[in-house]
Amino acid sequence: MNDVLKPFLKRFVLVFFDDILIYNPSWSERLWHVRTVLQTLNEHELFIKKFKCTFGQQEVAYLGHVISATGVAMDEQKIRAVIEWLVPRSVRAVHAFLGLAGYYRRFIQNYGSIATPLTKLLKKGGFNWDLEAAEAFRRLQTTLTSAPVLQLPAFDQEFIVECDASESGFGAVIHQGAGPVAYFSKQIAPRHARLAAYERELIGLVLAVRHWRHYLWGHHFLIRTDHYSLTFLLDQKLSTIPHH
Repeated sequence: MNDVLKPFLKRFVLVFFDDILIYNPSWSERLWHVRTVLQTLNEHELFIKKFKCTFGQQEVAYLGHVISATGVAMDEQKIRAVIEWLVPRSVRAVHAFLGLAGYYRRFIQNYGSIATPLTKLLKKGGFNWDLEAAEAFRRLQTTLTSAPVLQLPAFDQEFIVECDASESGFGAVIHQGAGPVAYFSKQIAPRHARLAAYERELIGLVLAVRHWRHYLWGHHFLIRTDHYSLTFLLDQKLSTIPHH
């Protein structure tokens, strides 16, 4: 599928195994692009089943997300499953819950910090359901029901990355103007827990830029931080203690 539709990929077509998604800014382009894709499939003797196709949709469910002109939202059926999830009583149940909830972590600000009490339960011999774990479980369920619709990235506009660190983790948001494009968060590694706040925030910033490299690398982007010292990062002279 990637070879056959290569000339159109990321221009107006996305392919995931045997799923073909055609996206267009206008109805006239829509008709031309659909015809182009169907003709290309026909030339390579590839066939699609009509009853599995939908055409001219204003929104489409794709890989657990709902995509429309307003942006990207979570699939309501999957969110309902999270809301109706019974309180986990085992490590396996916590794994399953975090697997489903974590699929939408890009929609949740500071997901890593919120989920920390639950991820601690995954350690060997560490399952002990307490008030902290119960609060994290309820908070994730509530947060998922009120998560924002993420705006679609526009590569002709500047991306803005904002990052913040706490004692337990760091979070970042990438946006363009009013709405977020995605959130990113991660727990603080034990070896970084004793570092200064601005150092932890710098580590989080580096991880966020790497995570969003498909948006940022090769483009000019703006970083916003509440740690003034990071603005002098490129002027700092780093030195190491000599070993004898």
